[in-house]
Amino acid sequence: MIKQSLYPLKFTPILKETVWGGEKLRSCYNKQTTSSSVGESWELSGVKENISIISNGELAGVSLTEILKTDSIAILGERVVEKFGNEFPLLVKFIDAQENLSVQVHPNDVLAKKRHNSFGKTEMWYILQNDPDAKLVLGFNKKLDKDEYLRKANDGTIEDVLNYQAVTPNEAFLIPAGLVHAIGKGIVLIEVQQTSDLTYRIYDYNRKDKDGNSRKLHIQDSVDAIDFSAKPVKMTEKMGNSKGIKRIAECKYFNVETIDLSLIKKYDTEALKQIDSFVILICFDGHATLEYDQGLEEITKGETILLPAVLKNTVLLSGDAKFLEAYIQ
Repeated sequence: MIKQSLYPLKFTPILKETVWGGEKLRSCYNKQTTSSSVGESWELSGVKENISIISNGELAGVSLTEILKTDSIAILGERVVEKFGNEFPLLVKFIDAQENLSVQVHPNDVLAKKRHNSFGKTEMWYILQNDPDAKLVLGFNKKLDKDEYLRKANDGTIEDVLNYQAVTPNEAFLIPAGLVHAIGKGIVLIEVQQTSDLTYRIYDYNRKDKDGNSRKLHIQDSVDAIDFSAKPVKMTEKMGNSKGIKRIAECKYFNVETIDLSLIKKYDTEALKQIDSFVILICFDGHATLEYDQGLEEITKGETILLPAVLKNTVLLSGDAKFLEAYIQ
């Protein structure tokens, strides 16, 4: 592979059946499955044993890991490689919670490195759909210390101290590592996160897995991971916006914006490309055409495209689609 051969890259979704999943990823976001319990579609992943495979163009069938080994700077950008190394630093998912997800927490970079030789896991959620009474769990509803937390986690009364947050479509939440959280029944969302699959499960409503076994909890591990002072950040109300473009999340791991092409008709990524980063476009409504030096690429609802960093000043969008746009600044 040489830089001149790179183009907007699509990947085959990695679909995950879960005890809490539903069928909306198939019916609403065009995921190719016959299962009625798909909870996650991993759109773009560098997680070991879950490496995304290119599905379009001359590189179809090649894995994300393989193209990064060939030329990580062309894909990620020199500054991103300096900051995060040659691994792809983000994981993107569609999530359909037909039932409540477990209450959980993720370790930060320091603890994840020490225990698992991994990145930590800070993430953001963008709400696509929700049932009228659907809620997120975001932290605690009172100040807790470690001893009280352990008592309630071990005796199964942790629900009494959880903070519940009602949601509506198009809201976004930044979930820092260390914040206890859960996605509630009846919510469909997009998740952008650090490349990590580390989860410490605290409470799971006494559910059984498909084999009839209680799902494993990680209560003792979670004590060191929880930041008892952590607060969720509801980004939607905090960020400014211009016509058709709105910043909904920012942290040292990623920036995320919404783009509504029905309002701006065409979006030129030239200014964005000056930051020397790849760009991920996640289409959650409508259809668009991407123009670049070598041709055109179509993207429609439910698809995700990776724009390699080397495609500077060449990609335009046209159409009526709505996107999330993720990159590292």
